[in-house]
Amino acid sequence: GLGFNIVGGTDQQYISNDSSIYVSRIKKDGAAYLDGRLQEGDKILSVNGRDLKDLRHKDAVELFRNAGYDVSLKIQRRLQPQNGPVGHRDDGESGGLPIAAFLVPGLALAAAAVWILLRYRQRM
Repeated sequence: GLGFNIVGGTDQQYISNDSSIYVSRIKKDGAAYLDGRLQEGDKILSVNGRDLKDLRHKDAVELFRNAGYDVSLKIQRRLQPQNGPVGHRDDGESGGLPIAAFLVPGLALAAAAVWILLRYRQRM
């Protein structure tokens, strides 16, 4: 197999009003895991050029089963966490720091520099 599970389809919507196909699980040591590019929560748009839009779940599964040895997937990366059965990668990677962790100290430093510059000019 390809080493991942999918959810979704016209008959089993994973997200309300969205019949797209999503990666629900990457199987450890499977083909997708070893390749490293596919992530849980990715929306799969096409398989070997075949659009997955408006397919029933079982028809999408059949496309994956018959995809062959060299498989080309067009995906859309998940932009934000989804509610539902999509798992998380438990590989010790953090999600990173929010942008505010850099902006707030940076703005405080800039404000202090402006204040010092203005005080210095007053003394001249």
